[in-house]
Amino acid sequence: MKKRILLSCLLLIGAFYAVAQPKTREELEKQRQQLKKEIEETEKQLNANRQQTKENLLQYQLISKKVNLQDRVIDNINRDLSVLSNNMFQISKDVKRYDRLLDTLKQEYAKSMVYAYKNRSNYDFLNFIFSASNFNDALKRMSYLRSYRNYRQMQGQNIARTQALRKKKIDELNGARVQKNEVLVTQNKEMATLAQEQKEKDRVLAELKKQGNQLNKQITAKQKQMKKVETAIAEAINRAIKEAREKAIAEEKKRKEAEKKKQSNSNTPPVASKTDNTPSKSTKPKPVAEKKQSILLNDENMALNASFEQNRGTLPWPLDRGVVLMHYGSNTLPSGTVMNVSSITVSADVGTSVKSVFDGKVTEVRSIEDMTVVIIQHGKYFTVYSNLKNVNVQKGQSVKTGQVIGKVAENFDGVGAIDFYIQNESSYYDPERWLRRR
Repeated sequence: MKKRILLSCLLLIGAFYAVAQPKTREELEKQRQQLKKEIEETEKQLNANRQQTKENLLQYQLISKKVNLQDRVIDNINRDLSVLSNNMFQISKDVKRYDRLLDTLKQEYAKSMVYAYKNRSNYDFLNFIFSASNFNDALKRMSYLRSYRNYRQMQGQNIARTQALRKKKIDELNGARVQKNEVLVTQNKEMATLAQEQKEKDRVLAELKKQGNQLNKQITAKQKQMKKVETAIAEAINRAIKEAREKAIAEEKKRKEAEKKKQSNSNTPPVASKTDNTPSKSTKPKPVAEKKQSILLNDENMALNASFEQNRGTLPWPLDRGVVLMHYGSNTLPSGTVMNVSSITVSADVGTSVKSVFDGKVTEVRSIEDMTVVIIQHGKYFTVYSNLKNVNVQKGQSVKTGQVIGKVAENFDGVGAIDFYIQNESSYYDPERWLRRR
């Protein structure tokens, strides 16, 4: 049973992958052009980063990204070659089918020509007509002779038409061969580029390993910095919870006082009559227990919270462009060190605008060492933007989706980067699962 389930899952995955992949040469060409654009953009970022005196994580990630894109280009070309090979196979089958059809048509035409040659004299035709038993039969024989003559003409036309179709298919086959040769040349060039990029990646990796001590110091400093940021996040969330609880208590107290005042102002308190159908205390049904919800949710932010959850997977990125240097969870760095993080680190040019990913309220703007951290609340969820400068929002301010809240600052490598978190009052989330796919 388990084997059947596993096989079904594999078939479904394979079917999905097959559907998701481009199937025509036009689609493949469009995909290849898009990959080329991404490679060009990555190359621009890489050239800008090469101005640094030493190799760094951003350079390694950019080269790794370029190698991956180049590998996808080659995979695209391989699929293009597969499409061409399949087309050539189908065209070859069509040519063989036309060859068999031509052989049959020529044989039938030859037989009819032999028959016509044997009965070529006018005497034979006249004899065939006048040997009819009656006038109607003679007319039928004349009609047969005309039909037979038309049939021979049609045979000749069919042969000519089939030969034209066969020639067209042969031209298509020759054209496909030329296209395939051109794609093979392109493949060889892209393979050479991939080998060169892989060599560059290996070189940068070796240089980064030589910087082992310095990198370890940077990693240690980064971990300390992130610990401070996470402490600031926890404090901000606890403060928000405390404020929400105090507000809820105050509102409940106010509500009870209003009810008490209303009851005391009433001149005729309700008296139960003998015929009152109100159930007694012993028979009154127990209230249904409501599902416990976050203390951070209230009438003001309930809709905002629901909207934030509904936009999971489609939230805009805090940076219009950028390279993910570290992903949420476990990251193996070039030095071999494994680093676990609760955020994603996204690199961009120093001074690039950082934007809020959703509507919300700024709950914290805090300076930690030489950087600024901004925390925005979206109901029970919080987004955190760390390593900013020139922050232009303040605590208590409402912000909108896409609103600029600050600029990208330098990280320990001297390149621009921010750390981006998504969290509720108890858990961190993988931001890349909430942001839209790039």
